[in-house]
Amino acid sequence: MKTRDDIRNIAIIAHVDHGKTTLVNEMLKQSDTLPEHFEIQDRAMDTNAIERERGITILSKNTAVKYNGYQINILDTPGHADFGGEVERVMKMVDGVLLVVDAFEGTMPQTRFVLKKALEQHLTPIVVINKVDREGARPEEVVDEVLDLFIELGADEDQLDFPVVYASAMNGTTSLDADVATQEHTMKPLFNTIIDTIPAPIDNSDEPLQFQVAILDYNDFVGRIGIGRVVRGQIKVGDQVTVMKLDGSKQNFRVTKLFGFVGLKRVEIQEAKSGDLIAVSGMDEINVGETVVNPEHPDALTPLRIDPPTLQMTFRTNDSPFAGREGEFVTSRQLESRLKSELHTDVSLRVDDTDDPGAWTVSGRGELHLSILIETMRREGYELAVSRPQVIYREVDGVECEPFEEVQIDTPDEYTGSIIDSLSQRKGQMKNMEPSNNGQTRLIFEVPSRGLIGYSNEFMSQTKGYGIMSHVFKEYAPVVKNWNPGRKKGTLVSMNSGKATTYAMMGIESRGTLLIDPGTEVYEGMIVGENSRENDITVNITKGKNLTNVRAAGSDDMARIKTPTHLSLEESLEFLNDDEYCEITPESVRLRKQILDTNAREKAAKRRKAALRDK
Repeated sequence: MKTRDDIRNIAIIAHVDHGKTTLVNEMLKQSDTLPEHFEIQDRAMDTNAIERERGITILSKNTAVKYNGYQINILDTPGHADFGGEVERVMKMVDGVLLVVDAFEGTMPQTRFVLKKALEQHLTPIVVINKVDREGARPEEVVDEVLDLFIELGADEDQLDFPVVYASAMNGTTSLDADVATQEHTMKPLFNTIIDTIPAPIDNSDEPLQFQVAILDYNDFVGRIGIGRVVRGQIKVGDQVTVMKLDGSKQNFRVTKLFGFVGLKRVEIQEAKSGDLIAVSGMDEINVGETVVNPEHPDALTPLRIDPPTLQMTFRTNDSPFAGREGEFVTSRQLESRLKSELHTDVSLRVDDTDDPGAWTVSGRGELHLSILIETMRREGYELAVSRPQVIYREVDGVECEPFEEVQIDTPDEYTGSIIDSLSQRKGQMKNMEPSNNGQTRLIFEVPSRGLIGYSNEFMSQTKGYGIMSHVFKEYAPVVKNWNPGRKKGTLVSMNSGKATTYAMMGIESRGTLLIDPGTEVYEGMIVGENSRENDITVNITKGKNLTNVRAAGSDDMARIKTPTHLSLEESLEFLNDDEYCEITPESVRLRKQILDTNAREKAAKRRKAALRDK
């Protein structure tokens, strides 16, 4: 069998924060790819502003490095479970994977998830033990953990015989020995291992064309761009080709542009053949998983499976009294076209119309997935209101089911009691508990996805920021009856419009926690704080001090209040209850009641209570 020996296709997979993107950076720096004096910034693959701020990868990126006459095509994948859909698709494009594992943390839930996907596709693995210079690193133990994980996931003999490279991506050093003293400032051991271990793609370029789209990109000038691998045959600019659609129909088109990848750039090319990773433009309606073929030999490849969404929210136009003050795009038409354009590139997302013309149901893979979409839209100048995230129920064999997730927690020993208590209240079941020798305990739970909404903040405060939590979708199981998770405390709601005064806030702060600063503009129905009890209280937060010429002793003491709590976008979404919206504009995130008028809201609450009693 003929192979293309000059090419290697690999994906880099790992749990979040184990150093995938930093490793790709070093590989680019230390190869023959970039011009001599080219300065590369940290984590150059994370091109999007939100990715750079948060230090996470959201979209899969591809690059290519040149080394000793070989071209190594690298796909950098996200580590978060919410973007797991990206990882699955990428596996189809490569022949091998670099599994990066933190030398301190060892194998985590997402390591397991991504490795399972790679082994299912029978890819050749290379294990990279990263951060060997970190304090408390235990590289040899972690290699044993990884081996156990391979055996557990049913790897075959060839896969179990994986090479191990020890690295510190931050410092740009690697070696084949676990001892930190052997680390040298070079990536050669890694490059050589890739070239020796990963199989070269098969050269069947004389056969009819097959090219499968795994990632979508969008450009205003050329429209949709399909990125994928040429599985067999050749493709040239100007060729007439057929797209085999997912619904079985066919569509003919002409290839207008082809792009290859070198370093951080997309380069225009004239032709590509089997084994190449390329981007093709000129197809209007192409989707992930569709196959581009030779019109005379229409053989479609198996479509790629994409995990369905598990969480949904209602997105609607902003109808608060402050609507249109801060945002540029506020109409329902603008909002709809923006949500629909997101579908061009994000295949794990679903947007459905509702009975209300100014509202849409948006379904995604998790809280992070949806909050990043909201954050992106607000930065672009959109105003919108969103409801509380809801899980998506499904009927399985006539039984109503809800999604459950496997949660893995690493925490200092002293916090285990409070974590077990809080997760059992959220209907979590403990599956395993392993104390380690360094004062840490590993807990594994199975928890309904409903119970995890809003848990991350509680978890952080319980463990004082020392705990590490990660969760991955496990299965749909029967719904937990007679249980309604969510915020147990009520809210403090403004009864009128105006500016919040320090004087009024002094009188209110004993009732609970304030969420706004003095001088903030408020409107009737806006949430200004969290009540320390279960019920909602309507408060007058704009009350001023009576200015008369009569003074009591001590009345002019300085008005002082505790510093209000400011919620981030994610925290605001987690804070919401079913009768509330989060109003999002480019400048502000406000919480409000769905019914703004105080009297109407109280009547509606009474009706709800009466209806619950009658049940």
